[in-house]
Amino acid sequence: MSTRTALATVTLGGSLEAKMSAIAAAGFDGFELFEDDLIKCPLTPRQIRHRADELGISVDLYQPFRDLDTTNAAQFDRNLIRAERKFDIMEQLGVQTLLVCSAAPTLSAVREDSMLIDQLGVAAQRAQRRGIKLAYEALAWGRHVNRFGHAWEIVRRVDHSALGICLDSFHILARGDNPAGIADIPAEKIFYAQLADAPKLTIDVLQWSRHHRCFPGQGDFDLTTFGVHLLESGYRGPWSLEIFNDVFRGATAARIAADGHRSLLLLQEQIAKAVVAWALIGRSSTTQPECEV
Repeated sequence: MSTRTALATVTLGGSLEAKMSAIAAAGFDGFELFEDDLIKCPLTPRQIRHRADELGISVDLYQPFRDLDTTNAAQFDRNLIRAERKFDIMEQLGVQTLLVCSAAPTLSAVREDSMLIDQLGVAAQRAQRRGIKLAYEALAWGRHVNRFGHAWEIVRRVDHSALGICLDSFHILARGDNPAGIADIPAEKIFYAQLADAPKLTIDVLQWSRHHRCFPGQGDFDLTTFGVHLLESGYRGPWSLEIFNDVFRGATAARIAADGHRSLLLLQEQIAKAVVAWALIGRSSTTQPECEV
């Protein structure tokens, strides 16, 4: 198991500089930079990169890129220009992976796989020229793509080295999807993994996601089984916490970051034990993933 850990800046309250310091002090190896934090920060992208280097952490993901696909050809051209501007920023930040979300319910959102495949293919070609990778994520409330299996099918059919998938436990488990299919995705096509727990609630999934996520072990999701299947895929990238929670953002960044890191280490221990237990009773795959927690 990769022991590399990361935390999304959206999890914490305060300035970006304070968040970065808290993330480093808590023991994380890197972080996901939420665009709003960059916009509000007085530092330039190059200065943010320099500060991260000083703290001994890296920018592992830049996010989000929303509503890339569209049935409006002129809008798609504008979206590609918007993507290039993000690539410029990422180059200065020293980050190579951009999170691309499936389109939300809008009138212009693409509804056919064939068009979506074509547009993501064009975007992947643009990204590759800049040394960027696109991690495509199925939002639980996406207009056309809202399940990880569908997102993976799209990525598989695009078949471009610069396009992979981002697996977010909230979007997968909130939909009630079986995470077992994760084990069948080639490890090299899983560009990023995000973890979040949540209480079981019967509310709008967007509001559920934006306000009620929590750290592993604080909610009702089975993150251990999710993690076992992620290991079975061969994934060796960062294990990142992306938590949208109003209470967390209102608390001291240092305390929340420390709590998050402890919860992630505990989850990894539980996953390692589950892998061993599954092997003993013959419930896991023939080739067991190696766990180094």
